[in-house]
Amino acid sequence: MIYNLNADMVLEMAEQIEKDGAKFYKNAARRLTTASVKQTLLDLAAMEEEHEHKFARMRKELSEEEKRTGVSNLDPDIQRYLKALSASRVFFKKEKPAVKVTETHSEADIMRDIYRSAIRAEKDSIVFYVGLRELVPASFGRTWIDEIIQEEMRHITTLSVELAELKLEATTGEGEAHR
Repeated sequence: MIYNLNADMVLEMAEQIEKDGAKFYKNAARRLTTASVKQTLLDLAAMEEEHEHKFARMRKELSEEEKRTGVSNLDPDIQRYLKALSASRVFFKKEKPAVKVTETHSEADIMRDIYRSAIRAEKDSIVFYVGLRELVPASFGRTWIDEIIQEEMRHITTLSVELAELKLEATTGEGEAHR
């Protein structure tokens, strides 16, 4: 079986992943009431949009050779991997956690759910890009994919710091008003 894959295609997928991430955070922000929590979510959406724009700029900077479709005969394991990725679509959507404050589910609980879901999605994205990286020849822009992976790793760092701060607030008794 023959697959055509190049950096332009991967960057296009990266743009969509970031666009979906921004939408995820904006939707969550609309449903919450605490100003600082809403702002954190909007900041995360802005980060996703910034990365989407970066990937779009990266696509524009690709050389003609990098835009050219790379054709390779793939072994059966890689074929199954690509088929599983495309069938699952898990890498393109963040889970929608419950975003409703109740007596037993505070905004801090919701934020923890959102951060955990987002971290899982970012990790899934990294796995996706690492798998694709192996399919794109160096001459067709593999270094661009390395940059995408670094961006996703920075997302995880940011989200993990936010999650740790929420956990610290929960153990010290500080509320969201201190965020």
